[in-house]
Amino acid sequence: MSDTSRGIPSPGELLRRYGLSPRKSWGQNFLHAREIHEEIVAAVAGFGGAAPATTIIEIGAGLGTLTAHLLATGAVVEAIERDRDLCTVLRAELGDQPRFVLHEADAVRFDYSALAKPRIEAGEARPAVVGNLPYQLTGPLLFALLDHDQRTGPWVVMVQREVADRLCAEPGSKRYGGVTAALSRVRRISRVCSVARGCFLPPPRVDSAVLRFDPRASPLGEVADPAGYLLLVRTCFQRRRKTLTNALAGVATREQALRWIAAAELDPMIRPERLGPAQFAALQRAREAEG
Repeated sequence: MSDTSRGIPSPGELLRRYGLSPRKSWGQNFLHAREIHEEIVAAVAGFGGAAPATTIIEIGAGLGTLTAHLLATGAVVEAIERDRDLCTVLRAELGDQPRFVLHEADAVRFDYSALAKPRIEAGEARPAVVGNLPYQLTGPLLFALLDHDQRTGPWVVMVQREVADRLCAEPGSKRYGGVTAALSRVRRISRVCSVARGCFLPPPRVDSAVLRFDPRASPLGEVADPAGYLLLVRTCFQRRRKTLTNALAGVATREQALRWIAAAELDPMIRPERLGPAQFAALQRAREAEG
């Protein structure tokens, strides 16, 4: 345990101090394993050998335990938390720190680009994003971050282990899906560490994992319309076991689908689950070329 960790109250201490208990309806599970906090901080600070982030956006700051570890790196921490009771704790525990900024807001609807823009214009690195994502909001939060891909630096987030397995899956595997194809076009996804359910208060029913999403220097396939790419991928994975020609029925006639497939130099009999992001991007470019 580091010297910094010894001075940070545990979630149990903070809940008792403020007379609070986790909200089950919001899926609140507070990480108490300090070694995992330190793994997360190390993943942010040492991302790709780059200099430590000067600004970190924390999704779901909760009781501020991870926040305190992040502040210890010397970064400005822009913390997002929607629970009013937890915001009270955060202000009381960390409000006197000049590098701590609290946003009482919904992280799914938060404007990450607006926060990042002035920092980028001032010559800073794009802000890193860190968070223990609520299980029921993992998908919406990841797609919200994808909307701000160009303005944000690395993401280091904790998700359910099953979701982590899917996000790290390769095309053609049983776990590979549309979310992976969508995110991996612009981000390199890797595993930081596994997190047992006992690391949380209260323990959830499943284990978790911390993932990191590195911005790619260039996407795996350029597209003019990223939203159109996402629609194409989602449509195909709704019919993942059908041939590509039939899977495209949700966005094209059969004749259109065959033209796009030919332009992308793909096999019309291949199943969508075997296509990587670059191949989906090629389909999307063919679709865009037809207007």
